[in-house]
Amino acid sequence: MICSDPPAETSPARWQGAGPCERQAAGAALVSARAGVPGHRAIQLGAPPQGPRCGQAAKPLSSRPWGGGVPLPTLGHEEGARRLLSWAGGEGRGPRGQTRDGTGAGLQGSSRARPALRLAGAWRAGAGANSKSGSGAPASSGQSRRVPRSPAMPAAPEQQRPAPSPHGELQYLGQVEHILQRGHRKEDRTGTGTISAFGLQARYSLRDQFPLLTTKRVFWKGVLEELLWFIKGSTNAKELSAKGVKIWDANGSREFLDKQGFTDRTEGDLGPVYGFQWRHFGAEYKDMNTDYSGQGVDQLQNVIDTIKNNPDDRRIIMCAWNPKDISLMALPPCHALCQFYVLNGELSCQLYQRSGDMGLGVPFNIASYSLLTYMIAHVTGLKPGEFIHTLGDAHIYLNHVEPLKIQLQREPRPFPKLKILRKIENISDFKADDFQIEDYNPHPAIKMEMAV
Repeated sequence: MICSDPPAETSPARWQGAGPCERQAAGAALVSARAGVPGHRAIQLGAPPQGPRCGQAAKPLSSRPWGGGVPLPTLGHEEGARRLLSWAGGEGRGPRGQTRDGTGAGLQGSSRARPALRLAGAWRAGAGANSKSGSGAPASSGQSRRVPRSPAMPAAPEQQRPAPSPHGELQYLGQVEHILQRGHRKEDRTGTGTISAFGLQARYSLRDQFPLLTTKRVFWKGVLEELLWFIKGSTNAKELSAKGVKIWDANGSREFLDKQGFTDRTEGDLGPVYGFQWRHFGAEYKDMNTDYSGQGVDQLQNVIDTIKNNPDDRRIIMCAWNPKDISLMALPPCHALCQFYVLNGELSCQLYQRSGDMGLGVPFNIASYSLLTYMIAHVTGLKPGEFIHTLGDAHIYLNHVEPLKIQLQREPRPFPKLKILRKIENISDFKADDFQIEDYNPHPAIKMEMAV
């Protein structure tokens, strides 16, 4: 049984980020838990949620206080005005009677309420048009009428403060909560057992920030060294291990290779995995020590050349999933295909990840493909735009449930910045010393065991 009882949080950051984040495909569960709405969810692994704490039937999204993306005209006018206010950057009442600034002041006490209330008033007039008279007049003579201003009192210009963007990390936390609350129990090749959901997506801005998660410390050195290892085209796990990054050691161990039937391979030889597919797609794989220069398709260089010469091309794709070579790999690629997109001088990347370990792998993958986007943008003279992360089987291993519950209690902190310290022309010339992460102030690391 997994229980999650959302705390009565009234932090402005929570309330400000909740509505937009909830509109993300995978974010509905995030808002219900993190916006402070009262409610208790208790689920049996693999079963749907059981219902709220007081024995009442769970409310559908359309009737919950934040609305769940239901068009405002379907709501009562006052409710519509309040919700629009929260979307338009006004203060409005949040859950438990709190305003967005936590003061408890009502709608009328905020100058920022005016644009929203004015638009809500237009809906009131529209509702009158549906009355029996069909004239559009107010339903009753008791309604207030607009009082014209005196010519000597010109209207002061009204200012709107744009609503702050929700913290990007809330999307990841929302996906974790969604899987815990709505996921299904599934077995897996490791025998550990998972809770799984299918088809999630998140978007992370790369503009003047770098999405290295802050609710736990992410192994930045591992992210960087592994990506440089991929770019090199290496398939030797011992090369990475020698740099202090042990994340591939288990899959390259003698025991694991023998178990997969690769008894004739040297320990550490992973087969034609990511780096080989990126730089030598279609070449015949022999072993990790063979020089494959000039063999196969260099997908990574093709991506870079196309971005430079034909940035509007819709085929700027790099694929690690090679059906011919799957049986030769120690581990088939989880992050299978990425596509790049150029618009207004910015480079964005979308990754399709067939399988995502939400506890250990996904935070790593978010950082890795964001870093790759930064690097390709650098060598092509563009600015980083967005990283869009699409997940197929998004799962939580059963032995990661409790550590992730700890992580869900933590407030995200500002994302760090990534600096590239020298001008690089060739993607293969990057070194670890060329990168600097600034202002990374995460919560402490959370230990989770890797399922092998």
